[in-house]
Amino acid sequence: MTPDRRVLQEAADWFALFASERHSDADHRAWKVWLDEPAHASAWQKVERISGQMRQLQSTNATASSQTLRGRTNRRQALKTLAVVMGGGALTWQAGADRLWQHWQADAATGVGQVRQIALADGAALWLNSDSAVDLAGPDHIRFLRGEVLAQAGTHGHLHLDCVAARITLSRHGRCSLRETDSGALWLTVFAGDAMLRTFDDRVEHVAAGQTIRFDSNGISARNAADEARRAWATGILLANDRRLGDVLDDLARYRHGYLGYAPAIAEIRVVGAFPLADTDRVLDALAATLPVRIHRTLPWWVTVEAFSA
Repeated sequence: MTPDRRVLQEAADWFALFASERHSDADHRAWKVWLDEPAHASAWQKVERISGQMRQLQSTNATASSQTLRGRTNRRQALKTLAVVMGGGALTWQAGADRLWQHWQADAATGVGQVRQIALADGAALWLNSDSAVDLAGPDHIRFLRGEVLAQAGTHGHLHLDCVAARITLSRHGRCSLRETDSGALWLTVFAGDAMLRTFDDRVEHVAAGQTIRFDSNGISARNAADEARRAWATGILLANDRRLGDVLDDLARYRHGYLGYAPAIAEIRVVGAFPLADTDRVLDALAATLPVRIHRTLPWWVTVEAFSA
């Protein structure tokens, strides 16, 4: 375990101890000594932040359910509810405010763990992956805001997909996916037809069926073969066709609230299989049953995957 991951796991272990209410005064004193290290304090803040997000989720869900039963839920009320709930944690509110506002203002959005299909004009269709958002700017015009989408053009015309770095024009009957990375770069994968990518400084790239490219505002940085996993999620499947375990776990983490981490030592293990995204804990247990790894659940929302040692 790397030092950063070790410290983060120590913070989670301390949090689990205090959450269990089985700690002693001696434990509290030991924790205070541990917390004096700047790296330890930073790790503790991260665990607290994730814990706060989970509490906010539970509180917001409970409030929204209550309002629904009374027949009074609307977008404005829900946004006010989120603002009040998050008001108790200024740092968390500031960090998530833009994302929440974007979610509530978007024409179409999904929460963590949700996948949604939208029928468009002329037989076109759009699928939104977990925690994704788009604006529907017109019958053949989609504005990508975040996350990952799978788009299918109609039978008669092109479909335009705008993002921060470019406009993508998908050919008639074409199908492509667009995915945002943590660094802000985007992956475009074309499965059928072809696509033209035009950057906002008028550079043009052609992407044929079976190709995927990585790009940002500076241009294209990689071009590879298409990965079927980038459209399998639309059917509720996490597909691994000889994929890195690290990549599989990164994908799986998108469908879970809380923290899912893994030891760098297991990242290069190869995985083959098709796993149901509706039950991520089941997927983790299946990986542990077939690979030399073990699942460590410090808290229900803090899970790490480690190398198995007999």
